[in-house]
Amino acid sequence: MLPVIDRAKLYMNEARIIELPKIIDERGNLSFIESKHIPFEIKRTYWIYDVPGGEVRGGHAFKEQREFIIALSGSLDVLVDDGKTQKIFTLNRSYFGLYIPNGYWRQMLNFSTNSLALVLCSTSYNEMDYVRDYQEFKKAKSDHAK
Repeated sequence: MLPVIDRAKLYMNEARIIELPKIIDERGNLSFIESKHIPFEIKRTYWIYDVPGGEVRGGHAFKEQREFIIALSGSLDVLVDDGKTQKIFTLNRSYFGLYIPNGYWRQMLNFSTNSLALVLCSTSYNEMDYVRDYQEFKKAKSDHAK
């Protein structure tokens, strides 16, 4: 049995992999998500699929929105950038998800054939929450650090 996440003790500003429950059964395995497994209440979900070879998705940051990304099928890489350091997370198991706090630049790349990525979001869609220009993102991070 996996431990329940204590939201009060969770590092909210750290991008990281979170393991989800996995029930092993000879008829097929089952994983699930409950609000206690991720550090936010889910306000929106979307999924990405049929990504042509070599294409990159994302390429933006959010001012407020936090995300949890799961590769339900296949695999993909997620490049996460905090303004100083970049890290690549490979998602290839449906019982692992990547938590991305707000204020991180992220890109999804290297999608395998027939991959399916599910994205859980902490906010409803709001175009004003997006930072789509990388230089603007870097400047805001630099200004915030001062």
